[in-house]
Amino acid sequence: MAKKEDFKKQDENLENVNEALNTTSQWIEDHNKQITWAIAAIAAIVLGVIAINNYVIAPNRLEASNENAKAAMYFAQGNWDKALNGDEADCIGFAAIADEYSHYQQGRLAALYAGICCYKQGEFAEAADYLKRFKAKDLFVDPAASQLLGDAYVQMDELDKAAKAFEAAAKSGNELIAPMSLKKLGFVYMEQGNNKAANKAFLSIKSDYPASQEAQDIDKFIELTK
Repeated sequence: MAKKEDFKKQDENLENVNEALNTTSQWIEDHNKQITWAIAAIAAIVLGVIAINNYVIAPNRLEASNENAKAAMYFAQGNWDKALNGDEADCIGFAAIADEYSHYQQGRLAALYAGICCYKQGEFAEAADYLKRFKAKDLFVDPAASQLLGDAYVQMDELDKAAKAFEAAAKSGNELIAPMSLKKLGFVYMEQGNNKAANKAFLSIKSDYPASQEAQDIDKFIELTK
C-alpha cells in the first residue's frame, strides 16, 4: 500500500513539474522579445565594461604613471615647485596629475607627492588638502602621510586636527612611524595642557616600542607629565 501511495505521489509531483515547465515555456514564448532585449542589454554592459577597462582605464593609468615619473625626477632633485606645478616642457606636475587622475591610484599617489611639495614650500593649508586625498593600504606610506598631515596642522596651530592625524598614524603599529607619531601626539597634548593624555602617549612608547629612538629619552617626558 505504502509503495502505491508513494508512486501516486511521484506521479502527482511529475505532473506538477510538467505543468510548471509548460507554463514557463509558454511565458518564455510570450515574452521572447523582452528576454532577447534583456540579454542583449546585459551583453552590452559587459562589453562596455571591458571596453572601458581596455581603452580608457588602462591607458589613463599608464598615462598617469608616466606623468608621475616625470614629476618624480624634479621631486628627487628637491625642486618642489616644478615637481608640484610642472615645467614648460612635458611635465604637468603632481598638482595637475592629482586633479586629472583623481579616480586612479596614480592620482592619489600624486596627491601625496603634491602634499609633500606644498609642505616643503611652507604651504601648509594646501599640503593638508592634498594629504587628505591620499589613501592607501600600505603599512608604511599611509601612516607616514597621516603623520605629515598632523605636522601640517601643527604648523597651522590646528592642534585638535593634528592630534587626530597623529593618533591615526600611531594606530598603524608601524615600528618606525608609530612611536614618532606618539611622541608628536604627546607634545600636542602638552601644548594643550592635557598632561594626562600626553603621559599616556609617552607611556605607550615606553611599553610598546622600547627599542625605538623615541624611547631613549621618553622617561623625562613621562616624569614631566605626571
